[in-house]
Amino acid sequence: MKSTTNDFYSLITDSGLDKETGSEYNITVTCSDEGVPSLSSSVTLTLQISDVNDNAPVFERSSYEAYIVENNTPGLSIFTVKARDADWNQNARVSYILEDSSVNGVPVSSYVSDQNDNPPQVLYPVQTGGSLVAEMVPRSADVGYLVTKVVAVDVDSGQNSWLSYKLQKATDRALFEVGLQNGEIRTIRQVTDKDAVKQRLTVIVEDNGQPSRSATVIVNVAVADSFPEVLSEFTEFTHDKEYNDNLTFYLVLALAVVSFLFITCLVVIISVKIYRWRQSRILYHSNLPVIPYYPPRYSDTLGTGTLQHVYNYEVCRTTDSRKSDCKFGRAGSQNVLIMDPSSTGTMQRIQSEKSILDEPDSPLEVRIG
Repeated sequence: MKSTTNDFYSLITDSGLDKETGSEYNITVTCSDEGVPSLSSSVTLTLQISDVNDNAPVFERSSYEAYIVENNTPGLSIFTVKARDADWNQNARVSYILEDSSVNGVPVSSYVSDQNDNPPQVLYPVQTGGSLVAEMVPRSADVGYLVTKVVAVDVDSGQNSWLSYKLQKATDRALFEVGLQNGEIRTIRQVTDKDAVKQRLTVIVEDNGQPSRSATVIVNVAVADSFPEVLSEFTEFTHDKEYNDNLTFYLVLALAVVSFLFITCLVVIISVKIYRWRQSRILYHSNLPVIPYYPPRYSDTLGTGTLQHVYNYEVCRTTDSRKSDCKFGRAGSQNVLIMDPSSTGTMQRIQSEKSILDEPDSPLEVRIG
């Protein structure tokens, strides 16, 4: 308390105030007189401290390291950083921005871990599609004779690129072995005259990843002392391979031809069936009874027609009536006389039972009115 003027005092601070250490203060001020006995009164002041943005955000760790596996999907969470601000309310909200290799001054190191996504690649022996490559082994070869070496690489890194070699198949498994780490193919016993000239080895190369990936290579070995012997044996092998390839091609071709003929026959049969069905439908509709419809220019010959009575026609048949202009039809279920003013006077009479031309010559009179 500091006296300013008579009976006026000011409440002042003797040190700095910090919102983070104390956000509220309760101050009690007591005033007493100098009488006897002394009397006094007191008042309590509540002081609220407002926050000032005077604290920077602080990360929980001084540095971060993250290990990420390759080939992950975009948008995958790598790791999480967290910072706190000792201020209050709006001043305590923090945001993160990635700048270079640090986040708000905190260094971030990321390491991409290798994923075993590449199989081993065999460099030697080279696998050719058309020609046949064979390694020669003399029949005088001793135990441990180096036949050849399988060379392979893996583009992965770390333990995913460690390779091992195993003999998967062999014509004579008791004659050859493959080095587990170096891929060297050596003889494990003395070569004899009873051993076949053609030896076929299948070597599998595996990496050390999880899951493991592998590749296979076929090694042809010729056990012989002379080149002509090797040539004769492997020429037959090549011819057999070419024969098998040709046989497969012709079998596939024959299957395709048979399938085409079958589909063609099926289409033809279906087309014929549809055609016959349509013809039967047409014949069916043509055999249905027809109800005749007579336009206004048709007149009934029974005397009940619509023509006026002034139209009166008399038809007399003679022995030469077949050559006249009067024509009679056979089809029809009623006796009808067709009158067409644009014609030359030709009339057609339709009868359902019998033509009048077949009756004996007698006069015929047709009246309309």
